[in-house]
Amino acid sequence: MWILRGLFGIAVLTALAWALSENRRRAEWKTVGWGLGLQFAIALLLVKVPLFQQLLAQLNKVVRAVERASHAGGSFVFGYLTGGEAPFRLADGATAAPPLFFFGPLMMLIVVGALSAVLFHFGVLQKIVAAFALLLRRTMGLGGAEGVVVAANVFMGQSDAPLLIKPYVAHLGRAGLMCVMTAGMTTISGSLMIVYAAILDPVMPGLVLGHLVVASLISAPAAVMVARLLVPAEPGEVDHETPKLAADTHGVVDALLVGANDGAKVMVNVAVMLVAIIAVVALVNQALAQLPLATPLSLERMFGWILAPAMWLVGVPWSEARAAGELMALKTVFNEFVAYLALAKQDPGALSFHSRLITVYALCGFANFSSIGILAGTLTALCPDHKRTIASLGLKAMVAGTLATLLTGAVIGILVRP
Repeated sequence: MWILRGLFGIAVLTALAWALSENRRRAEWKTVGWGLGLQFAIALLLVKVPLFQQLLAQLNKVVRAVERASHAGGSFVFGYLTGGEAPFRLADGATAAPPLFFFGPLMMLIVVGALSAVLFHFGVLQKIVAAFALLLRRTMGLGGAEGVVVAANVFMGQSDAPLLIKPYVAHLGRAGLMCVMTAGMTTISGSLMIVYAAILDPVMPGLVLGHLVVASLISAPAAVMVARLLVPAEPGEVDHETPKLAADTHGVVDALLVGANDGAKVMVNVAVMLVAIIAVVALVNQALAQLPLATPLSLERMFGWILAPAMWLVGVPWSEARAAGELMALKTVFNEFVAYLALAKQDPGALSFHSRLITVYALCGFANFSSIGILAGTLTALCPDHKRTIASLGLKAMVAGTLATLLTGAVIGILVRP
């Protein structure tokens, strides 16, 4: 029964993408078939084959190692703020001061940024990106520059991946730009995977990072599929020339420092963004609470009503759909960071394990309103001539990214038995 509902959800989401298309007659159904096929094939390989299950399980040890490394570096610089020995008397039973969020999970962004830069310096990330881009080109007919960005988005941020194809952005058509923007909306960066895994580990012990990796990987073909449905490529528009990915760092130490600095910038940006967003949500909810209703109204409840049917479509039981819809609403209106924090604090009885897993996958993407500005700013800076086209695609790319992550949630809901 759950399989039929998941397949029905995939059919409805695909039909909705086609209905929103700029040119329904040019719909690329071969690309749709390959997109869904790759999603199921990659997910089956990673989630069902014992060897890959063991490899994904080992990734959680990576989270623990990065956490310990971040704690070691942070405690040396910031002392008890990271949960180290406190210079004051603690409450009865406490062995250390609780780590502050800024000096705890967010500190990991610096370490992951440094490690990513070193891997890029030695060409490791380039080989992974090139292999995935080749798969997308051979199966879904994706252009070389588009394929590189889509593949890179699995590991890099939405504003970083387009920089890899800077000389090629000017040559992208409307469909190519849509594909690049949708990919940026549909996946999350590798550094944030580590942070989200640390945040969600208490509610899904030892499982989260592996599933986040799977979610980001299988969302890439979903992004291409939905992007091509909404904005089909014109004849001769796709360019298969593959960009060369070269590191511009001078030695391992330089890569380490550059990566750490980039990670620190992301860390500060995320912290500032969280302060602003959570404060605005609190203010709006305080205002809504003044309405004379039996149950206080909130933004989460309002948008939860809207997105509950979407979460039901992808496999969440109706009795849990509103709770899952509220999380999806937080992700869409604000961002996935706020949504994952809310999921970690949610009442354990609100969602079953199966529903929570589907929700983790559906939340795994940057599709939100602020991302429209981030992508528009990045791509416009790389090619000012495309400014109008990029601006016209912003909201459409956010919708495409949301549909793609919902498809990803439906796929895992089908493959994992309730």
